[in-house]
Amino acid sequence: MNALHKIALLAGLGMAATSACAAADDDMKALAAKSGCLTCHAIEHGTPGPNGMAPIGPAWQDVAKMYKGKPGADTFLTRVVLEGSNPYGSHWKDQVSGLAMPPNKVAIKEADAKKLVKWILTLAPK
Repeated sequence: MNALHKIALLAGLGMAATSACAAADDDMKALAAKSGCLTCHAIEHGTPGPNGMAPIGPAWQDVAKMYKGKPGADTFLTRVVLEGSNPYGSHWKDQVSGLAMPPNKVAIKEADAKKLVKWILTLAPK
């Protein structure tokens, strides 16, 4: 295989991977919207909350950055999604207007919460 064919093949593989990532992003955004997550959370850092006020919950890029490389982060965050968080132990104090994350077992299945959390953890800025 000559160099031109190799370049074309690699470019095609790159485009396929980009398409697959975009489809996964779209699927996860749709799941988040359907489950009500986007009521309190934005995806990108610096996105204001309702009426320009502080956001209710942290942006998912911030969550991903905070938990990047931490063992068990996906398990811990899935539990927070399903069971809620302690308002007295929040490490988002003074960054968001919400006191705690409410339990969401009625809004999202555990398997979907796991998929969503794994995706959120990929959103850390490079």
